[in-house]
Amino acid sequence: MQALMMDMPLLVSNLLRHAARHFPDVEIVSRRVEGDLHRYTYKDCHARAARLADALTRRGVHVGDRIATLAWNGYRHMEIYYAVAGMGGVIHTVNPRLHPEQIAWIVNHANDQYLSFDLTFLPIVEAIAALCPNVRGWIAMCDRDRLPASAKVPNLLCYEDVLAEGDDRYVWPELDERSACGLCYTSGTTGNPKGALYSHRSTTLHAYAAALPDAMGCSARDSILPVVPMFHVNAWGLPYIAPLTGAKLVFPGPALDGKSIYELLESERVTYSAGVPTVWQGLLAYVASNGLKFSTFRRTVIGGSACPPAMIRTFQDQYDVEVIHAWGMTELSPLGTLSRLQNKHLDLPEADRQKVLEKQGHVIYGIDMKIVGDARNDLPWDGKTYGDLLVRGPWVVKEYFKGEGGDPLEYDGEGRGWFPTGDVATIDADGYMQITDRSKDVIKSGGEWISSIDLENLAVAHPAVAQAAVIGIAHPKWDERPLLVVVKKPGAEVTKDELIRFYDGKIAKWWTPDDVQFVEAIPLGATGKILKTKLRETFKDYRLPGV
Repeated sequence: MQALMMDMPLLVSNLLRHAARHFPDVEIVSRRVEGDLHRYTYKDCHARAARLADALTRRGVHVGDRIATLAWNGYRHMEIYYAVAGMGGVIHTVNPRLHPEQIAWIVNHANDQYLSFDLTFLPIVEAIAALCPNVRGWIAMCDRDRLPASAKVPNLLCYEDVLAEGDDRYVWPELDERSACGLCYTSGTTGNPKGALYSHRSTTLHAYAAALPDAMGCSARDSILPVVPMFHVNAWGLPYIAPLTGAKLVFPGPALDGKSIYELLESERVTYSAGVPTVWQGLLAYVASNGLKFSTFRRTVIGGSACPPAMIRTFQDQYDVEVIHAWGMTELSPLGTLSRLQNKHLDLPEADRQKVLEKQGHVIYGIDMKIVGDARNDLPWDGKTYGDLLVRGPWVVKEYFKGEGGDPLEYDGEGRGWFPTGDVATIDADGYMQITDRSKDVIKSGGEWISSIDLENLAVAHPAVAQAAVIGIAHPKWDERPLLVVVKKPGAEVTKDELIRFYDGKIAKWWTPDDVQFVEAIPLGATGKILKTKLRETFKDYRLPGV
C-alpha cells in the first residue's frame, strides 16, 4: 500500500523560494571586488535569480547544460547558483587557484556553455579563452560601466546586461529531483581532476542533514560568514543551508586576510563561520597582535584539512569560540562527519572532552562509514586500529562525471557499494572517526604506521612554528622514517634539537622525526591543503642523518 502523502520533488529552487517567502527581509551582505559592501534580501536574490534563469533560457541554455563560474563568494555568485540549477542547468564552480591550463582542461571537459567571472580573474579568462572554443560567452560579473575592454576574450558580456534580458516572473520548472544541479571537480593533485555531479535530491538532503543541531547547527538566529569559497565544494553547502534555515549571509568577496575577516565579523554581527585552518591562522594572528576580541562570533566549522588541536584550544580558551571539527570530500558534497559532544561526554574532565572534539567526528544521518584492512575485512571500532576509510550515503558519488576512472566503489558481501576515501582512520567505540593520514601519505616504518597528521599537529603547537608538514624519507633498515618540514613564525627562532625534544613524552619514541628542515614556505594546493607530492619532489634527493 502506498502512503497518501504529497509527492513533491526535492529541488534546489525550492530552497531559495522558501527563503524569499518566509524570510523575505533577511539580508545577504557582500563585500564586492570593488571594495564596497552590497546589501539586499532573500526576496531580492530570488527575483534576480529568476530573472537570470529566464535570460539564460532565452539564450538557449537547456536542461543539463553546464554553466561555469570563476568567482568569489558574493551575491551574484549566489544568484548564478540558483538560476542555473533552478532552470535545470548545472552550476559548475571552477577553482581559480588551479593552473590556467588545468582550468581550460576542466572547462572543456565539462563542455561549459557560458562562464561567469569576477573581474579579479580576467587575466585567467584572457589566458584560457582561445583554448575553450565551446564557451559561447564570457560573462563579467560587474556593472556595465566596469565592463573591461579585452581583445583576448570573444563574446565578452556584462552580467547586468544579461540579467536585464530576463523576466523575474519566471516560473521555476518542476524537475526530476535526481537530475543534475551541480558539478565540482576534485583538486587533481595527481592526474587530471575528476568531476562529482550532484543532484537536486542529494544537494537538498545534504543541506537538511548539515543544518541539524549536531552537525553545522545553523538557524535563523545566525549571521553566517562562509569564508570557505563557493568554488570549494559549494562552500560546504552553506549557500543552500542558509536559505533553508533563514540565516543571514555575509559574503567576504576576495578579501580573506585577517583584518578584512575581522572587520566583517564585527560590523555584520557574525555568529558563525566556516573555513580551512590556513585562513584562521591569519585571523588569529591579526586578533592577537592587535589585542582584539570577538563581540558576536561564537562558532566556526573548520575542515578541508585536519585542524591542529592548538588552534581549537586557542579559539575556545582565548576567544570563547567553539570549533566544530569536520571532515568531508568533494565526493561527499562534502560533509561526512562533524565533532560535537554527546550527553555522555558532558561530565568528562575537560581534557577528555577536548580529545573527542579534536577528532573529525561522528557521522551525520545519511552517511555510513567503516574502516577496512588490506584484505578489505572490517576492522574494529576501538579508537586504535588504523584502516582505510570507506563511506556510503545518498550524497556520496557512485561514479565520476563521464565515467572517468571506471567504477570507483568497493563492494561488500551483500553487494553494497562503498566509496574508498583514500584516508586512513580510526573509529572509536562511540563512532567518532579520526583521520590519521591520507593512504598515500602514511609513513610505514618497520612495518608499522606513523601518522604524519599527529606529528604535524604537535609541531604547530610549538610557539615558534607557523606551519609544519611531515613526509616519509627512504631508510635502508626501516623502509621510511619521518622528516619534519617547518616554517617558523616571523621573528621566532627554534632549533632542530629543540623541536625534536618537543615531542618527548607526547608520542611513542620511535615516531619521533629523524630530522628537521626549515623552509620559507610549504606548498599548498588549490584548496589550502599541503601538497606533499611537491614536498616529496623537493626532498627526493635528501638523505637522513647517518644514512
